[in-house]
Amino acid sequence: MIVDDLTLTPKALADAERWTAHNYHPLPVVVAEAEGAWVTDVDGRRYLDCLAGYSALNFGHRHPTLIAAAHAQLDRLTLTSRAFVHDQFAAFCKGLAELCHADLVLPMNTGAEAVETAIKVSRAWGYRVKGVPAGRAHIIVADGNFHGRTTTIVSFSTDPDARDDFGPYTPGFTVVPYGDLAAMAAAITDDTVAVLIEPIQGEAGVLVPPPGYLAGLRTLCTERNVLFVADEIQSGLGRTGTTFAVDHEGVRPDLYLLGKALGGGIVPVSAVAGRADVLGVLRPGEHGSTFGGNPLACAVATEVVALLATGEFQRRSATLGARLHAGLNALIGNGVIAVRGRGLWAGVDIDPALMTGRRACELLLEQGILAKDTHGSTIRLAPPLTVTEDEIDFALGRLAAILSSP
Repeated sequence: MIVDDLTLTPKALADAERWTAHNYHPLPVVVAEAEGAWVTDVDGRRYLDCLAGYSALNFGHRHPTLIAAAHAQLDRLTLTSRAFVHDQFAAFCKGLAELCHADLVLPMNTGAEAVETAIKVSRAWGYRVKGVPAGRAHIIVADGNFHGRTTTIVSFSTDPDARDDFGPYTPGFTVVPYGDLAAMAAAITDDTVAVLIEPIQGEAGVLVPPPGYLAGLRTLCTERNVLFVADEIQSGLGRTGTTFAVDHEGVRPDLYLLGKALGGGIVPVSAVAGRADVLGVLRPGEHGSTFGGNPLACAVATEVVALLATGEFQRRSATLGARLHAGLNALIGNGVIAVRGRGLWAGVDIDPALMTGRRACELLLEQGILAKDTHGSTIRLAPPLTVTEDEIDFALGRLAAILSSP
């Protein structure tokens, strides 16, 4: 239901604008409640959430199993720090390791922390195992990447909004074109310790690499004794119709970087999972986090792993994703110029002569759909994996409507 006489939204937006640093440009909606694939704003207007917290809400808002796990743990224990072991820790690490077919897990909080962890681990592995001379470890990344917002991570970003005015920048990184295996091979030197890649680039507009690229990277990294680090923070945990996006090419990286959906939309949880001889280079005191792997986070994330272990959500993403992409592709030539993605994840290029991506999201908001733009005329769609066929059709219908009457 669309409410015309809004009363609380304008003041809430004004207060947020007055008291908050302007590091975001949010759409003019103030969410108060949510359940499943739907959110409700402070004035009672409902929206279908087609962003899902950039994949942090893969299991929908307030999934009952995850909420129950959080409630139960809140009554027992929330934090110990890693100075001690708590009774939820081993179960989470074991479950996630088994899901990833990995040897070890290192829990952290945010996705950027997982990326920073992988950078440190890769460098330490390079010095202590590969034998790279001190201070010369080198990591290769892809153009258009988005791995986080820390000063080290933005040092190898090619997005001016993420990078400009935040220098001096951290050395030790080389950027090559995304999807170009020959450029990657040419960039590897004896000092290269890792290739850090998003199997699908999310912020860049849900860019899917050419067929065989990920498998080729795996072969190349093995041949050149370089770690393959897959940033699955957005693309993993069921989003693309498989547990991980690399699964589409039967690839197993040396390190998985996970986050977002791992916390079930309740608490920040991230992790690095991978080989024992790689994660095993860390020594006590060299890396850590007070809240990383805390009891509340582990209790929720253990249930997230259990939900994924059934395969239900991967199957839903594949089936419903096919419906989503079929509907989006039908709009090509009718206000849409290109569609990319896998599973319940799509980048949609709106005809720039028609409107910007921001304008498309504003019009979708008026129609009861939440989506997010990126890079000019592109919008991203990533509904929760709990979405239904009727809800997919509703979103497609609303998109078609705004394109026909902008």
